Amino acid sequence: MALWLRACSGLLARSCLASAPGSAVRRGHRRFGVSAPQPSFGLLFDIDGVLVRGRNPIPGAAEAFGKLVLGDGRLAVPVVFVTNAGNCVRQARAEELSVVLGVEVSSDQIILSHSPLQMFHEFHNKRVLVSGQGPVEEIAKDLGFENVVTIDALRTAYPLLDMVDQSRRLKNPQPPVPTDFAAIEAVVLLGEPVRWETSLQLILDVLLSTGRPTEWLSQAPCPHIPVLACNMDLLWMAEARMPRFGHGTFLVCLETLYHKITGLELRYEALIGKPSAVTYSFAEHLIVKQAKERGWDAPIRTLYAIGDNPMADIYGANLYNRYLQSQRRDPEDGPQTCRSILVCTGVYGNQGEVPPDLQESVTQTVFHGHRDFRLDPNLVEASHVVRDVGQAVELVLREEGWARDSDSVNDATTSEC
Repeated sequence: MALWLRACSGLLARSCLASAPGSAVRRGHRRFGVSAPQPSFGLLFDIDGVLVRGRNPIPGAAEAFGKLVLGDGRLAVPVVFVTNAGNCVRQARAEELSVVLGVEVSSDQIILSHSPLQMFHEFHNKRVLVSGQGPVEEIAKDLGFENVVTIDALRTAYPLLDMVDQSRRLKNPQPPVPTDFAAIEAVVLLGEPVRWETSLQLILDVLLSTGRPTEWLSQAPCPHIPVLACNMDLLWMAEARMPRFGHGTFLVCLETLYHKITGLELRYEALIGKPSAVTYSFAEHLIVKQAKERGWDAPIRTLYAIGDNPMADIYGANLYNRYLQSQRRDPEDGPQTCRSILVCTGVYGNQGEVPPDLQESVTQTVFHGHRDFRLDPNLVEASHVVRDVGQAVELVLREEGWARDSDSVNDATTSEC
């Protein structure tokens, strides 16, 4: 974690993201009058399982955001949306949320799992193989990568490599092996692909041949070319009642196959997305940047991270809080704490009542976090557990002394789901 944060600290200062525009309310009620106190806190909202389930808005999400809006239609506090999804560009996600929440959401308020890759300038001029779904080439170039090879392009160049689906096997005579196909220098895993067997096979081909597929070496190269992976979620919540496989499941498959074939562990140059501290560092940067652009002089002292997944949202927020505590910052230098709020409308939503001891409940289950993150019982215990995002917003407003004309919530750290 410390290595990633050191690598990012200088780059964050040079980030050239555009200013977040003001927001306009289209539905829901306005929580504040013409003015509000200057905020000393920022809000980090997960999306899937907190604001939406698949394409369906979660009831009360728009009303919750209505309580964060000024009389002039702009948000009264700095807000970013931190999601482990990554199969789209930021603008598309911002437009979806604008409709769902009735508030204009800027693309500069969206942190997708791969967004921090824009800070990894040392890889932007390398030839990278990109795996995922959606407009992966557009996403990669938007992040700054200049020489992008997709799985489909690699499969087209080497049609004999993809052999699992017999209907897609080459039926013509064996084609010549291309001689002008430059070596892959790094692998970027944006999210779960559609044809897992194709992506697993071709990624392994590249890793085991130092970037030149069809040239497998007698011994696995050590180290292999760099791998940058985004989104470690084993499971995520869509319209189905049960959680679905996430990109973390794909990573488990890739790691297991690599170890089975080589006897070695797959190593990552970077793991990005929640619960990685680099993602929360990036979110902090955007929160502070929003506050400065709005002319709010009060320093941001507290971050509130609202999510539905104990192993991603809560773990990540608590891990970053631990980092902040270790820094012992001056209040003028940035947030002092990051508080985690667990809602019960997503991954954690199928469990009926929240048990009185969330920590014991989570740690008694199988660890769903990534292989490279250890289970620390203290990191999966949320600062607060509430029913939904509406209660989460009410809780924050009360904690910050802003709840003077809003409905009160129970003064408790847990609620029934």
